[in-house]
Amino acid sequence: MSDSSSLAAAIRDIPDFPKPGIVFKDITPLLADPLLFRRSIDLLCQLVAGQKVDKVVGIDARGFIFAGAVADRLGAGFVPVRKKGKLPWLTHGSAYTLEYGEAIVEVHQDAVASGEKVLLVDDLLATGGTAAAALKLLEALGAQVLAAAFLIELSFLDGRKVLHDQRVESILRY
Repeated sequence: MSDSSSLAAAIRDIPDFPKPGIVFKDITPLLADPLLFRRSIDLLCQLVAGQKVDKVVGIDARGFIFAGAVADRLGAGFVPVRKKGKLPWLTHGSAYTLEYGEAIVEVHQDAVASGEKVLLVDDLLATGGTAAAALKLLEALGAQVLAAAFLIELSFLDGRKVLHDQRVESILRY
């Protein structure tokens, strides 16, 4: 079985969660398997092989799981992008549209120095709103974003479109 098919086999579909009509991609079985989890981190790291990465930026909350491990493996710092009001220091915020309203993500103002090379990591790319907001924050800080990397991409939702000219990589596509 190929790497991606073994990872995909561990992802569980949960119909009608969190609401009717949604099929949730549950990554917890993959996380519980040490070999599959390690392989998912390997594959995310390979996306920037040969490039110096100063910081790995993870998006609240499941993105933290992957981004923290990738940062450790790459010898880079880890930066959390969190929901509004969750970070204790001075922040920059960026709003994005949800199905019913708007949300805001924030990053510490001193999290990334201008010119630092960063890799943005999250578990899932759906409509792209959260990732686009995070990229906007990184741009405001002067970061050089090498790529936006995702374990899973729901390609039928066209999330890549809102990330414009950014390099987007995903391990699994549905």
